[in-house]
Amino acid sequence: IDVYLAKSLADKLYLFQYPIRPAAMTYDDVTHLSAKIKPKQQKVEVEMAIDSMSPNYCRSKGEQIALNVDGTTTEESNTYSTKLMDKQTFSSTQATTNTSRYAAAVFRKGELHLTPLHGILQLRPSFSYLDKADSKHREREAANEDGDSSQDEVEEDVKQITVRFSRPESEQARQRRIQSYEFLQKKHAEEPWVHLHYYGLKDSRSEHERQYLFCQFTGMAENTELVKSPSEYLAMLMPPPVEGEVAKPECPSNVLSMAQLRNLPLGDQVRTLMKNVKVMPFANLMGFLSPGTDSTAVLRCIQQVAMLVQGNWVIKSDVLYPKDSCSPHSGVPAEVLCRGRDYVMWKFTQERWVERKAVAAVVKLPPEDVKDFMEQMAVTRVNRGWEFLLPHDGEFIKRHPDVAQRQHMLWMGIQAKLENVFKLSKEDMMPKKQNPQPGLVVSGEQLVTTAREKVRENYSVLERQLQQRHRAQSQDLGAVRVKQEPLSDGEEPLSTGHKGAVNSLHSNDSSWDSVNGHCPLRANAAPTQELRDFVSSIFRKHFVLTLSELKRLFNLHLASLPPGHSLFSGISDRLLQEAVLDSKCKQILVPFPPQGSAAADEQKVFALWEMGDSFDQHRQILLEIFIKNYCVRQNLIQGKLNQEFGDNVTKTDLDRLLK
Repeated sequence: IDVYLAKSLADKLYLFQYPIRPAAMTYDDVTHLSAKIKPKQQKVEVEMAIDSMSPNYCRSKGEQIALNVDGTTTEESNTYSTKLMDKQTFSSTQATTNTSRYAAAVFRKGELHLTPLHGILQLRPSFSYLDKADSKHREREAANEDGDSSQDEVEEDVKQITVRFSRPESEQARQRRIQSYEFLQKKHAEEPWVHLHYYGLKDSRSEHERQYLFCQFTGMAENTELVKSPSEYLAMLMPPPVEGEVAKPECPSNVLSMAQLRNLPLGDQVRTLMKNVKVMPFANLMGFLSPGTDSTAVLRCIQQVAMLVQGNWVIKSDVLYPKDSCSPHSGVPAEVLCRGRDYVMWKFTQERWVERKAVAAVVKLPPEDVKDFMEQMAVTRVNRGWEFLLPHDGEFIKRHPDVAQRQHMLWMGIQAKLENVFKLSKEDMMPKKQNPQPGLVVSGEQLVTTAREKVRENYSVLERQLQQRHRAQSQDLGAVRVKQEPLSDGEEPLSTGHKGAVNSLHSNDSSWDSVNGHCPLRANAAPTQELRDFVSSIFRKHFVLTLSELKRLFNLHLASLPPGHSLFSGISDRLLQEAVLDSKCKQILVPFPPQGSAAADEQKVFALWEMGDSFDQHRQILLEIFIKNYCVRQNLIQGKLNQEFGDNVTKTDLDRLLK
């Protein structure tokens, strides 16, 4: 079938959709009294005659409607001049705003002729005559009230009128007024109606206009829109699926969909994450990616979009500010922004703290841009300046020395470039010694981290000293052997990383004994009162502890004691457990799942059995429940307590017990 595109009526062909009527009452037999259109709004009103002689017409109802609308008077402006509702008005609404996919088609002699539709309008009955009836009713009521009060009319008092001059309208107020609903309604009402003439189906004018639905030029040159090869035409009929065609919910600018992220290639995933987060440790980056992602491939991708600063990855400046872009604050070009931000990143590779004033004096950028640089990778501290956002990740540098060395070489090149650009001297490029200021509050976590780093730095020296002590002791003792306390099966020394069975502050050394606990174990020793006091105070505070957590707390306690204290004389796991059992505690044999990855010390659970308060029995019932199962629903615990103690157990008591 040959297809032709007819354009004669392309800009003026409308499709009117009338309400459905019974087959015996077609619209062809209805007289169209008048029609009018507002072309800009594509709004149409059509007035049709109603056959009052039809058996389906209720004459009394038609007379009542005409009486309500026009009243008893006979005027030319009456809606129904015959005192009968003998006509009906249909008003239109747009069926669709986009009609580019619709056309009117005519098939003739093996040819299909298409004419694009300019609009599709749905006609519905208009009940504006009811509004007229209401207004007539209100006018009659108002006239009656005026007639009653006309006899008592009194001359109104003279009132003073205040004249005010309106202020000049601002541009912003004018824009708001133009976009308001009242203005748009007024604008639509001002558009004049264009009156139309209706021609029936068999009218000669209709026959003439209908010929324009056929293409006037059937030559191929006139229908270039439809001249396509078979493959092109097939592609138009069945276009290939486009990824992302389905409408997806829009997220805020600072929210990233993980489902969409993991559908991207690995390089794009890393790039998108870094652009959103700005600063991230490598371990966190691996956590965002799909499980099983190769870390080597991630390292290759991260080095393309980020730089290593204090063991953490910071997004590159040229990725954050692409070429031909500018600052959203000041309009500074991207090239200048990249130089300034690179200087801030380089300063953080040299120092933990940076002063914004010093940076602004060097980069000479607007304060908003400098503050933006700082907020991306640092946090402000009172009386200290700006501190790098994340703690130093020495673990990554230790695991990937080749990556750290490569990044160091890149920073050396950037440093040389910054020296030339900002005309910096060697003194300016030297890191400043940063002493902690008096009165600064340092968190306990920072103190522990600093202490651990110092221990690692001094480990080799301490190990050599320890070996010398062992050799000296072995020479003094000769053939004398120290009796070691036997350990049961599955029981380990308290210091998890040591071969000696003593508690120690340094848990990750591999030497025979610890620095603080190098004295030999006491054979058949009993827990001292001080050890019992420590265990009792710990369990009154924590109630439930694993052996691993108990050892950690004991190590922290040892760290707070002065050198040479009696507890440094060697405390084995067995001795510590005996002290626990002597402190009104019991071991809870929790049936952990066999496939769990917890160590043996983490599966040994001890709990305070008797404390001397009103919750002892409640606590014992709860612990007995966990002896049967390691995971229990709260309503089961509530039911068990209610069974034992009745309804006296409140929600507050249960929450306190579980806490």
